[in-house]
Amino acid sequence: MEVTVYDQKPSVGRKFLVAGRGGLNLTHSEPITRFVERYRGGNAWPSILRDFSPDHLRAWAHGLGVTTFVGTSGRVFPENKQSAALLRRWVQRLRGLGVQFEMQTRWCGWDPDGALQMCIHGSLLRRRPDATLLAMGGGSWPQTGSDGLWVQWLRAEGIEVAGFQPANCGWEVNWPQGFPGTMEGCPLKNIAARALDDWHMGEIMITRYGVEGGLVYRLGPELRDMPTPTLQIDFKPGWDAQRLQARWALSATAQELLKAFCNQPSAALAKCFSLALARPRPLTEAISTAGGVLWEEVTDDLMLRKKPGVFVAGEMLDWEAPTGGYLLQGCFATGHRAGQAVVRYAMV
Repeated sequence: MEVTVYDQKPSVGRKFLVAGRGGLNLTHSEPITRFVERYRGGNAWPSILRDFSPDHLRAWAHGLGVTTFVGTSGRVFPENKQSAALLRRWVQRLRGLGVQFEMQTRWCGWDPDGALQMCIHGSLLRRRPDATLLAMGGGSWPQTGSDGLWVQWLRAEGIEVAGFQPANCGWEVNWPQGFPGTMEGCPLKNIAARALDDWHMGEIMITRYGVEGGLVYRLGPELRDMPTPTLQIDFKPGWDAQRLQARWALSATAQELLKAFCNQPSAALAKCFSLALARPRPLTEAISTAGGVLWEEVTDDLMLRKKPGVFVAGEMLDWEAPTGGYLLQGCFATGHRAGQAVVRYAMV
């Protein structure tokens, strides 16, 4: 079976390399029953993650000679926390298996006869593979090739695609004059925050434009669903207002934030502080995207119902998950599901 990978960039895996800039968080070690609950969008995740679980992903990396370890947070990393070495060994294996790579080639939809149209150096080529796997990402980090231009070609075929929205991103705040000042870049640690009915513990970072960090990312779906997105913050979870009033034990960052909005901060305010958010940061800055091909448009094998022999995987599908290893795991797992189906389809 001959396999060709087409990529519009000069080298493969650019977004994978971006994911490793702060240490490549491959997956997470938490029990699979909790792991599955991290995903929004589609009902197939229990089955998809059973077929290619976090343990399978770690075994795959080990098979490439890259050992992994579990960090104190439960997140899983390669031993050297680098993505370049893993990508290099991955590509070497694929080349050794006979996979061909065609770089600087953009897919431009189908021609009237159903052939793939491939744009390369100003020329339009046509290809008729036995099966096609589309894995072109969402709309974040377009400089890596994940620019979302594929949406027009699928919609032209009558395939429903939910519009992209920024996920795992910062949010803008209309700060009072003079804030954040010296508080820019300072964290609010060990706090609890709520959006709608969803509470989480974590950390928020104060930025010149607003807030970002794991806790904001985690509540992103709920914030997008609110007519007026608002974070309800408890700066001292585990303490009641009476205890906090008796011992004003707040961080300097929390105190300065409260003072920016209230001349006389109180313990009651510190236990239930409402921070109105203006809007999410632009899609191009987001770590990931929500939106994509609706799950109703694909079979259990992730084949497009309206385009037999064409499969989709990764962020092209309409799903989202928090940071912490869930994003890469979701891409690998859907890629595994679709890849196995491609082989079965092409071999018939």
